[in-house]
Amino acid sequence: MTFFFYICLEVSLVILILSMVMTMYRVLRGPRAGDRIVAADLFTVLAVAFIALFAIHIDQVVFLDAAIALALVAFFATVAYARFLEHKAAVYNQKMAETPEKQAAEDKDDVP
Repeated sequence: MTFFFYICLEVSLVILILSMVMTMYRVLRGPRAGDRIVAADLFTVLAVAFIALFAIHIDQVVFLDAAIALALVAFFATVAYARFLEHKAAVYNQKMAETPEKQAAEDKDDVP
């Protein structure tokens, strides 16, 4: 490994760690659930990149299998969480649409 490649690898690892810290802040403090989903997905992408660079750094290709597995699991987790939030929003919208109708029906029953 050349000296220039080693320096570039070290700088890349540091930048990835800083990016992961900033992304974790967004996951914890995101104003909405959608922001948290996107930040969590970005965090896993950064983790996969970190694992790949770390595998190159220590010259062990075994870690690349872990990176591939993490990428697959992260994709399915993001899709599942997004679908969960979509379903939750649909149920909320359905309840909100029924509320005025129920209120109007109750108001008609109260009139003598």
